[in-house]
Amino acid sequence: MDGPPIDDGAVAVVDDQIADVGRSDEVRTRQRGAVTDLGDVALLPGLINAHCHLDFTSLRGVIAPQRSFADWIRQINGLRRDLSEEDFLASIASGFAEAQRWGTTTIANIESMPALLQKMAPPPLRTWWFAELIDVRRTEPAEKMVEEALSFFQGKENWPGGFGVSPHAPYTASPELSRLAAVSAAQRDMLLTMHLAEAEEEMEMFRAGGGPLFDLLQSLGRSMDDCGRGKTPLAAMLDRQTIDERWIVVHLNELAEEDFARLAGGPRFHIAHCPRSSRYFQHRPFELRRLRDLGFNICLGTDSLASNSSLSLFSEMQAVREAHPWLSPQEILEIATVNGARALHQEQILGKIRVGAQADLIALPIENGRGDAYEKIIAWSDAVPWMLVAGCAKSCSRGR
Repeated sequence: MDGPPIDDGAVAVVDDQIADVGRSDEVRTRQRGAVTDLGDVALLPGLINAHCHLDFTSLRGVIAPQRSFADWIRQINGLRRDLSEEDFLASIASGFAEAQRWGTTTIANIESMPALLQKMAPPPLRTWWFAELIDVRRTEPAEKMVEEALSFFQGKENWPGGFGVSPHAPYTASPELSRLAAVSAAQRDMLLTMHLAEAEEEMEMFRAGGGPLFDLLQSLGRSMDDCGRGKTPLAAMLDRQTIDERWIVVHLNELAEEDFARLAGGPRFHIAHCPRSSRYFQHRPFELRRLRDLGFNICLGTDSLASNSSLSLFSEMQAVREAHPWLSPQEILEIATVNGARALHQEQILGKIRVGAQADLIALPIENGRGDAYEKIIAWSDAVPWMLVAGCAKSCSRGR
């Protein structure tokens, strides 16, 4: 993804970095060391999942599509109350194994229980852990919530990836909590992510001051003073604070025309699109072309298995292809590689095969890959048989 495909190519790896890239005969002339011949494959950067909830891997297929988004929230909140810490840890481990099986080497994971990190070993994949912040029912000060969540990241600076904060959504994180999260992230040079403008009920809640989501949150004790003022969810959030390139905004399905006018003149942030999860909820079609034309960086996520069937970014790319046939296969692959790296502020070392980049690679045994290699890559539907993460080979299962 750092230039045109190289026929009969080779990559030299030293420790965790790519040291050389080129045709096989040229690289072998320049480099010395053991050679691993992968055969007739397409060698490409590992895929980057820009939005995932590994906590809920165990909920695959458990929640049938609901009548409303609010009903789904009730379902998942009820189910998670029955899960123990051991259940969550097993779910996260299962999620890592599945993501790896589908060629993902980097994950941006929303961690609803950051205290679990104290019971984990370093993750097998490069992971950005975003501590989820919700204060609909919490009575402790927002500042204490943020500090407590971030405290669980201490002592884990050597883990592959990084850390950030996630005020969950403008309907579950108060303006004060979102503001303090952004201040703390800036002080610690961390990223932020938030669910925003995901569902029609969110639009109804903020703009009209009614609907199923409004009723649910009002019943939970949320102050509804910011609702019913004619504002869209995006406008309500932008009125709270600036959302800039430090943020990964997730979903952004429900946008009105005035939102596009405001986005045209505002700062740029990154957008994580989760096409199969949006299809599960039957959300409004994602305005990929308009947002891209405005200069926003679009990356790809799977969301959780409480609203998806797998953690395969190949399946997400295929869903993008179905919904946006005007995009070329190469552009779709960029969404799952270089665009995700850019969202994580790692565009120089992730998502590309280039000298100095991290040695995060996958290989697909694609026959006659020349010419339409990109098309065959995004159409891939089997487990990925070979993977390298930070220069270390990972065993990948061929089964589902």
